[in-house]
Amino acid sequence: MADPKGFLNHGREVAKSRPVEERVKDWNEVYVPGSLLPIISKQASRCMDCGIPFCHNGCPLGNLIPEWNDYAYREDWSAAQERLHATNNFPEFTGRLCPAPCESACVLGINQPAVTIKNVEVSIIDKAWDTGDVAPQIPERLSGKTVAVVGSGPAGLAAAQQLTRAGHTVAVYERADRIGGLLRYGIPEFKMEKRHINRRIEQMRAEGTKFRTGVEIGRDMPATALRKRYDAVVLAVGATTARDLPVPGRELKGIHQAMEYLPLANKVQEGDFVAPPITAEGKHVVVIGGGDTGADCVGTAHRQGAASVTQLEIMPRPGEDRNAGQPWPTFPMLYKVTSAHEEGGERVYSVSTTHFEGDEDGNVQWLHLVEVEFVDGRLTQKPGTERKIPAQLVTLAMGFTGTDRENGLVEQFALELDERGNIARDAEFQTNVPGVFVAGDAGRGQSLIVWAIAEGRSAARGVDRFLTGASDLPAPIRPTDRALTV
Repeated sequence: MADPKGFLNHGREVAKSRPVEERVKDWNEVYVPGSLLPIISKQASRCMDCGIPFCHNGCPLGNLIPEWNDYAYREDWSAAQERLHATNNFPEFTGRLCPAPCESACVLGINQPAVTIKNVEVSIIDKAWDTGDVAPQIPERLSGKTVAVVGSGPAGLAAAQQLTRAGHTVAVYERADRIGGLLRYGIPEFKMEKRHINRRIEQMRAEGTKFRTGVEIGRDMPATALRKRYDAVVLAVGATTARDLPVPGRELKGIHQAMEYLPLANKVQEGDFVAPPITAEGKHVVVIGGGDTGADCVGTAHRQGAASVTQLEIMPRPGEDRNAGQPWPTFPMLYKVTSAHEEGGERVYSVSTTHFEGDEDGNVQWLHLVEVEFVDGRLTQKPGTERKIPAQLVTLAMGFTGTDRENGLVEQFALELDERGNIARDAEFQTNVPGVFVAGDAGRGQSLIVWAIAEGRSAARGVDRFLTGASDLPAPIRPTDRALTV
């Protein structure tokens, strides 16, 4: 145990954010650089090294949290990063983007604020990069087997790195022009600067992983050709089919899916555009959807100079404390104020969009909504609550319904789908087609980054066993696993 009295002597202290008026003028990460290291030893000392560390169960990766908390308390950063990397390929991603279900499962959280596990994690890995402790792990021998990984999000990258380190020759295919999937083009720069992705890609290249960008399997290359070229294939193509809003006026100009809007802002930061083709500058912006993607749209709109930002959510506002149906150590649905919400805008709950209204040129100008409530378990409109709000740019951030079915990949591989429309797989993450595996949102459905990495690592073990008959690669989960966080 780091410090037997740590949780008694120190309160919870988290990373400091830059002032709102400063950070909305740029696209840098919102946190004050270097603000964590002076406090992280004390924060790590709050870990109680529980006899049963429920934080392990809260984390799909099974991160060895009490162990690296102890090393961080002692400022043994080299040992800390080794234990951190033992279960997580990309802790700098999860340390910035994961909603930290481990903290919801922290035993200290029963009656005190939980350990700042996420902040400790990101401090360890950032220190490791600074000191040069993160180095390529080049395999000692090659197996002679080849693997194609389709998709370069967190699941695909995790699977590719594990398989490369196992000695297989791995090529990652990405349909976008850069590697990273939604990490690259879905997550705004202010949440994670893309330099973190770039240096991981360079590490993977040094280990032997090959990357092929601008190639969409199913369109640019038939799935059958890919299957013939490689001994195994891992499909990590995500769940990119966005949920739409089929109401009158949906066809008006200025209404876009979140993943049509957000990537363009990231492309400006990559230098592809001087100004984004879709911008919130000077406009009344409405974001439909109250989740993390919606918050990303809110923060992006602030930085583009929106006249106003309103975020709509059909469900009631969550409470600030756990309810009886979500006891510790489950991951509760709580009211959350993200950095984007701190920057301004209005959040409206329990409302549903009825239709859009446009001008004579076909541009959206107004959004009509109505309040809703649960009646006999069903959302019902409340009569007399109809109103309209200005809307010159609308982004739809209502989640995703499954993997892309338009590019032909599913049909060309002749893949079976499960009852939820995801690609079906067995306990080894193998589909109905021998040698073709699936990991991440494509098989699981829309989920968290930490689940994606866990699935990528687990699928890599299945591939390794398929190719060699046995595997020493770790497999933190099975497709049927539902941790306490779900």
